[in-house]
Amino acid sequence: MNAPLSLEAALESRQRLRQAGKTLVFTNGHFDLLHLGHLDYLQKARALGDALFVGVNGDASTRRLKGTGRPLVPASERARLLAALKPVSAVLIFEQDTADALLRALQPDIYVKGGDYADKPLPERATVLASGGRVELIDFLPGHSTSGLIERIRSLPY
Repeated sequence: MNAPLSLEAALESRQRLRQAGKTLVFTNGHFDLLHLGHLDYLQKARALGDALFVGVNGDASTRRLKGTGRPLVPASERARLLAALKPVSAVLIFEQDTADALLRALQPDIYVKGGDYADKPLPERATVLASGGRVELIDFLPGHSTSGLIERIRSLPY
């Protein structure tokens, strides 16, 4: 089963990558209602390095950040789906509103977020830069977003 890793297991894996001279790419998000846009984003992120770790916002964090009714899919299920995807090396669930604690612990070589952060503050940027990492922004696949998918579902006749 593709279970999410504990922080301890992720740190051990990170250490093995570092010792082997491999590049760790890290991204995070809610990944509620997994869709083609997510897969495209994860494939592009993985292409930047040797391993891709994905932080998944836990249910309480998603509720705080996305509002009532979210997440639609529990964190344990979102994490398991992500872990089954070929580009993803490991998945961790976190309950904070930002991934700062994971980034401080794992110190990825590359931190990836969506291109929508080009025009807004990225809270984790300073944490990544402080550990010597770099930030990469990846454009989303046009017409593929969770919010758009939810709106299309809501507009269906009952």
